[in-house]
Order: sequence, then C-alpha cells, then structure tokens
Amino acid sequence: MAEPAKIDIRSLSPEALSEHFKAMGEPAFRAKQLYDWLWAKACTHFDEMSNLPKALREKLKEQYQINHIRVDDSQFSADGTIKNSFRLYDENLIEGVLIPTPERMTACVSSQVGCSLTCKFCATGYMDRKRNLNADEIFDQVVLISRQAEENYQLPLSNIVYMGMGEPLLNYANVLKSIERITAEDGLNMSYKRITVSTAGIAKMIKKLGDDGVKFNLALSLHAANDQKRNEIMPINEQNSLKALAEALKYYYAKTKNPVTYEYIVFNDFNDEISDAEELARFCKHVPCKVNIIEYNPISFAAFQNAAIDKIEVFAEYLRSKGIITNIRRSRGKDIDAACGQLAVKKQ
Repeated sequence: MAEPAKIDIRSLSPEALSEHFKAMGEPAFRAKQLYDWLWAKACTHFDEMSNLPKALREKLKEQYQINHIRVDDSQFSADGTIKNSFRLYDENLIEGVLIPTPERMTACVSSQVGCSLTCKFCATGYMDRKRNLNADEIFDQVVLISRQAEENYQLPLSNIVYMGMGEPLLNYANVLKSIERITAEDGLNMSYKRITVSTAGIAKMIKKLGDDGVKFNLALSLHAANDQKRNEIMPINEQNSLKALAEALKYYYAKTKNPVTYEYIVFNDFNDEISDAEELARFCKHVPCKVNIIEYNPISFAAFQNAAIDKIEVFAEYLRSKGIITNIRRSRGKDIDAACGQLAVKKQ
C-alpha cells in the first residue's frame, strides 16, 4: 500500500496550521514559530528551525514537505544581469532574472511554467503552458534573487516585476497570494509600490484587480494601439479588444486610483510610424498613465527586428509632446537571453 502523500505545509493558512498542530497535541505558539520560519525567514528545511524541539521537527518531516525551488543554473551577463533556471519540486524548470542598475535591484519573476498566450514576438509564447506556479514557488524566486543581489552587489532587492514566464492574470489567486506573503509584515515586508504585475491584457481579470482593490502597480503589454496590428502579434487581443481593455482599465482606475504603465515595443516597419504614436497617444487618454518604450530583443522563432534608435527617439518625443510621460528602456542581459521576451527554458 502506497504511503499517503505529504502535505505541502506552505499551502496552509495560519488558522489551518494551528488546527494541524492542535491535532498533533502541540501548543498554538509552535504553529506561530513555524509560520515565522516559513515566511519571514524563508526557511525551506525543517532541520534548520532551531527553536522547534527535535521531536517536533521529526514529526513534521514525516507528515509534511516544503516544496521549495532551487537554482539549477545561473548565467552572468556582461552588464551584470543574472539569469537563473529554477528547478521546481516536480522537476519542471522556470526562469527568473536579477536586473541590477545604479538606481535599483529588480527581480523579474515567472508566474507559470511556460505560457498559453502565443504572443508572436516572445520566446515563452512558443512554449506550452505546463502548469501554474504555486504562491510559494513565486515567493521562492524573490527570496533566491534577493540573496543574489546581496551576495553579488551587497544591495537589497528594491523592486519586483511579474514579467517573467507566463501570464500572471491567468494564475490570479497564486499571484495575489504570493504578493500578500511578499508584502506582509510576517513575510518579506516589501512595499506594494515596489511590485509591478504585467499582463498581456485580460479585460475581466483587470476588472477583478479593481474589485479586489490591489495596491501594486499594473503594467499592460500593449505594443500596438490598433486592433488589427495587435491581433497579428498578440492573439489574446481577439477576445480582449482595445475597446474592452480601455473599459476594464477605466474600471480598474476608478476602483484603485492607480495609474497604469503601458509597455510598447517599437518593431521595425510594423508599429514605428508617427501614425502608430498617434494611436497610442489616443489610447493613453483613457486613464492616467505612462509609457515605457522597450527595446526589442530578437528571438530565433520570429522575424521581428528592433526599430532604429532615431525612429524610437522621434516616436518617444511625439508622445512627450502630447504630455505623456515616456521612458525608453534599454535592454539588459541580451547576451544571455535574459532580456524582455527572451525567457524560454532550453533544457529540462
């Protein structure tokens, strides 16, 4: 007869944990001690929980497991970016990146194993989606990348972007739970304002963010403010048109009063004309926003190329002339395929 599967202890709420400890005949304060080890100290091994009696630690090992992730491989870019392959408890691989700049240390984390959205310019879009990540697997990426920032740059992690593999709003509950644990006083105690969740644009889930009154930042990967062009590069737009997204963003802003960031890759001979900038400027009127123009990082699966830098500058200047805050973001980690749109696990 097969042994019963062990319970992933980090899937338990504080209340459920207390009930489990009560059933084991352990005092309630032991559950609080364990919860502190799991989340505030980000401990992944029962043996390291030094203020729990050894007998209790042995009992925990018999009944529970901590499905933590581990660094499988790290690559270091010439610009200081570190790309990690993380091995999950079920042997799947995901990627996460530390992006260091003089102003900040940013962790770019994944929310799914692969992706189901098939955006034509993104390497992850050419992978199958195998499963959603659990909240603790997202949390672990932040912990491990934070340690890399301390070890390599002697600086704490300052920002987190959910811009790695996967569509965060298609893993809604786990993404929000991971952010709750990252921001909680009895978790990593980071500020909501330092966290950005990026979506390819799922209107009903953007509205749900509004209903839930989220405090983190929202970014929309727009890349075209024209339905025909957006359909061509982002099939998700066929069910989530620009009109539907505009309505969802207005609803979200009315509920949260959080401005939105639009991410816009300027592709050569596709969306790089002033007429494209005019369409984008019109879309920007829906809610308070800013635009991040992102350098495109070519991938072997697609024929897109980055627009010429002088064209990008003209595009950005047009938006600024309309009073839109516009930043041009230079890519980091291109030489190790760690830049935006390049994450795709090449081995298993």
